[in-house]
Amino acid sequence: MNYLQEEDFNQKVNLGTWKRLLKYALRHKGMLFTIISSLFVSSFVDILYPLMTKYAIDNFITTKQIEGFVPYVIISVILIVIQAICSILFVRGGSSLELSMSYEIRQESFEKLQRLSFSYYDKTSVGYIMARVMSDTSRLSEMIAWSIVDVLYGLTFIIGCIITMFTLNVKLALITLSVIPVMTAVAIFFRSRILRQYRLVRKINSRITSSYNEGIMGAMTTKTLVREDQNYEDFKVLTTDMRREASKASRLNSIFFPIIMLLSSIGTSLALGVGGLEVLGEMITFGTLSSFITYTSQFFEPIQSITSIFAELQNAQASAERVISLLDTEEDITDTEEVIEKYGDSINPKPENWPPIKGDISFEHVNFSYIPEEIILEDFNLEIPAGSSVALVGETGAGKSTLVNLVCRFYEPTSGSIKIDGVDYRERSQIWLQSNTGYVLQQPHLFSGTIRDNIAYGKKDATEEEIRNAARMVKAEEFILAQKDGYDTEVGEGGIRLSTGQKQLISFARVILSDPRIFVLDEATSSIDTETEQLIQEAITTVLQNRTSLIVAHRLSTIRHADMILVIGNKGIIEKGTHEELLAKKGAYYNLYTHQ
Repeated sequence: MNYLQEEDFNQKVNLGTWKRLLKYALRHKGMLFTIISSLFVSSFVDILYPLMTKYAIDNFITTKQIEGFVPYVIISVILIVIQAICSILFVRGGSSLELSMSYEIRQESFEKLQRLSFSYYDKTSVGYIMARVMSDTSRLSEMIAWSIVDVLYGLTFIIGCIITMFTLNVKLALITLSVIPVMTAVAIFFRSRILRQYRLVRKINSRITSSYNEGIMGAMTTKTLVREDQNYEDFKVLTTDMRREASKASRLNSIFFPIIMLLSSIGTSLALGVGGLEVLGEMITFGTLSSFITYTSQFFEPIQSITSIFAELQNAQASAERVISLLDTEEDITDTEEVIEKYGDSINPKPENWPPIKGDISFEHVNFSYIPEEIILEDFNLEIPAGSSVALVGETGAGKSTLVNLVCRFYEPTSGSIKIDGVDYRERSQIWLQSNTGYVLQQPHLFSGTIRDNIAYGKKDATEEEIRNAARMVKAEEFILAQKDGYDTEVGEGGIRLSTGQKQLISFARVILSDPRIFVLDEATSSIDTETEQLIQEAITTVLQNRTSLIVAHRLSTIRHADMILVIGNKGIIEKGTHEELLAKKGAYYNLYTHQ
């Protein structure tokens, strides 16, 4: 099984990437203010606690007096209450921020996916997209809402500790902080290695997600080809790679964190040893030493926490890059700003400004290729009058589907122009054209929901009578009413509870309901039985009247009545004419027809 490779990310931790993501948090300034304020107050209270302990030792324990004890207790209780309130505000705010960010990133990702051109889906698997939108997004929102905010708390507390320690005793402060340069060097050494490893882990995870998706979607094919054992072996290779690379990342972390903890312990031990000697020499009080030891132990805790968060940040950097790469993916097919201003786009259409479509289509000197070295169409010219039916036939891979995809503007010409009603369709919005185009595929796709939901998918405000009329036009109502729940029958994921022919009839009804001026039938009857095909052919005869239609067909018997038949070959049209005219030529069409 082949897996699509996604782009590699090799740059170092990019603050610009995180700055882009932080904008989602900045949309909730009130929530952020509450979180950060509660953290600052909480860190200030944490810094006061050792000073309270120093005061108690020097004024109550050492002197064995209780004068001023009641005010001391009251202040301590007030500090505890403040700390509790801050904790509640932080937890509530962090949870709300995480959910809000996750929601907004997914919303923007989904909107981006709606805008992206067909070419993006041609080269990007569902597994990769799902990994970005679901797992990567969750990881990032959690990281920003909790971990990055924790870093702010840690930095605030560390700065407060340093100031307080130098205030208490400069010598002890310098001795305690002597291990910081070594910690910094260790962090720099491990940073790039951990990041590189986590990038690889996330990449393999995407391939595993893609493999799951393909395994589920292709379950029937797997069973009919008896490939379960081979699929298992392929998947085992992926999971083995995942375990190996994840283990390497874990080993790096397992070395990194103990080193940081060891250095922290050394710093605390130095403070304890030197401070103990100073107490014995009566150079500092026992209360000062006690508070200093508390500060040194607490000082290294946020450092350890920050290094832990930093390791998580290394991991999340890969997720951040992947999400940003999706949001920054450029659309191959775009409208100009002037066109969007006048006609809107797929998310914010302006149908009140759309000119009506008659259905004249013209190709003028069109060249097209998916990749530069493989030309599909070369200097292609074609006139299709409004209301006519044009059939496209030819060998597989000749470019029939390419032609109709160009008409629908799923792709655009490499050079030349395609005009609708005499106007280059790039001077109109994509949504204008595609809202007036009905496309029926060889393999119909239904969405989870009822038959009624699927027929009305392209016209949510359709009335019950409009839905039923569309079903009647394609001869679908008979089988629909035969279902237990009629139009309320659940079709299942992808329409799995219906036959291919039934799904195709619903697909036709869905297109008809939207009342398009241009119809595209891309081998729409090639995968259904003869009886259903006959029903659809009868429907087509009625539905396509006075509409421009392009019919891609392998069954040549279904296109005999087309106004024009085009035989598509290498880079263009080989033959053109009616069914009778082409048979009389005894050329390419004649050979195709007689062989069938």
